Amino acid sequence: MNKFCDQKSHDSPGVPVDKRVEKIVEMMTADVRGEVSLSEFAQSVNLSVWRLSHIFKSDVGMPPIKFLKQLRLERAKGLLESSFLSVKEIAFQVGVNDESHFVRDFKSTYGHSPTSYRTHFKQHGNGNGSGHDMVQAQKGQKSSNLRQQLSLIAKQSILPSLQVLIYMVSSLDWSSFDWLS
Repeated sequence: MNKFCDQKSHDSPGVPVDKRVEKIVEMMTADVRGEVSLSEFAQSVNLSVWRLSHIFKSDVGMPPIKFLKQLRLERAKGLLESSFLSVKEIAFQVGVNDESHFVRDFKSTYGHSPTSYRTHFKQHGNGNGSGHDMVQAQKGQKSSNLRQQLSLIAKQSILPSLQVLIYMVSSLDWSSFDWLS
């Protein structure tokens, strides 16, 4: 189950979360990128849009669309922390088609733009001193080593090609190029 539903049920002990709401939350969590509309969600649990919205807000503490938006931003935050995808690719991965809206929403939720958040996270980790920081540091070291190796390979493969190109250019008869005179 999702932390939002768990939190709401802890706030109101003895009040179970409606099974239909649980199903919608599971559907949203399984595919945050999905293009399912609120009316399609409502139809899947045999409720009107208004009734689903009312029950959902009562059980989860927010409307379904706001919940989905938070779920997407949470997933995007995780991708920023764990991947090298661009901000545009992350927005697409979480089902947001407009990068500027994504950046604005992310900044209003987390206090940093996605790029700034990623930079801050990589510099400071998650700040709780857990083993996660060590894993992140090891990943950073491995990616740094990989970058160095790739750079070396690129230099080695470019230099011979560059030398051949210089040789070819130097062997040209430049007098035949009238436009250079």
